[in-house]
Amino acid sequence: MDTAIVGKLGEMGFLGIEIPEEYGGSGGTATDYCLLLEELGRGDSSVRGIVSVSLGLVSKTIKTYGTEAQKREWLPRLCAGQALGCFGLTEPGTGSDAGSLTTKAVADGDDWLLSGTKIFITNGTWAEVAIIFARTGGPGPKGVTAFLVPTDAPGFARTEIKGKLGLRGQATAELVLDGVRVPDANRLGELGQGFKIAMAALDKGRMGVAAGCVGVAKGCLEAAVKYAGEREQFGKPIASYQLVQELIADIAVDVEAARLLTWRVADLVEKGKPFGTEASVAKLFASEAAVKAANNAIQVFGGYGYIDEYPVSKYLRDSRVLTLYEGTSQIQKLLIGRALTGVNAFL
Repeated sequence: MDTAIVGKLGEMGFLGIEIPEEYGGSGGTATDYCLLLEELGRGDSSVRGIVSVSLGLVSKTIKTYGTEAQKREWLPRLCAGQALGCFGLTEPGTGSDAGSLTTKAVADGDDWLLSGTKIFITNGTWAEVAIIFARTGGPGPKGVTAFLVPTDAPGFARTEIKGKLGLRGQATAELVLDGVRVPDANRLGELGQGFKIAMAALDKGRMGVAAGCVGVAKGCLEAAVKYAGEREQFGKPIASYQLVQELIADIAVDVEAARLLTWRVADLVEKGKPFGTEASVAKLFASEAAVKAANNAIQVFGGYGYIDEYPVSKYLRDSRVLTLYEGTSQIQKLLIGRALTGVNAFL
């Protein structure tokens, strides 16, 4: 993908939704954000991912936890598309168990020296700034702190990850930090607050992923309906066959249900009410629905759905990861179960 698209996204205001205008943002609401990501998801999930990570996980986290100086330094550039952000949480040995991350930050006077490896980092090869979560204290979540790290800092290296099933237009990277020096002024939030910051970002991030999933399912629905009306077998359009209509109806129901679950989260965000469990519900349902919609659409297309001539094969390749990142479907079920029963399955 041409990196010039980042600047275009900034010019259109897409990288500044929900960021105050005083920091270069576009303003707007959580619902506006969901509408944007739905349409981007319908068009290309790789582009949607650029926005949902740089804006949803990085800019919004700086807005919430950053100092005034950090906001002034980074938000105008990020919103304008003059800089891109990435979210450095996942490590080779710690995916779902993010509280056990091993990247370390060691104090050195008024600075910190960061060393470790991050994996599967969206925007990683393009980003100008990374939020890096590193261990500054003892084991477990309470020992994690967040830092804003310029990616051109000495000792910061990144390698693009190739051979992905989908999201091939997206810059996904491995990040290696070897004694990267950052001043304490780059610390994001309080010492030991990093895990809390990461989880809060992911709660809202799941709303964005769910919105993108709605877009994928919507794209599948539109493609399937159009093709079913044009393709003829046994002397009539395949849309006239009941089993084809069933496939299409299942997609349509899931689109509507996923959208309403996502908008419920946006409504809670706008009202300042807790939304974490609802975000998990929306992300779980919408991501599974996107995969199901792509499968159903391919079934409607038959052999033509298996090749690149039509968009449904790409929808399937791109949708599969939606059940994995920002919390797998299984993790979402554990979070929902914990909220309902009060029993923590992670311990």
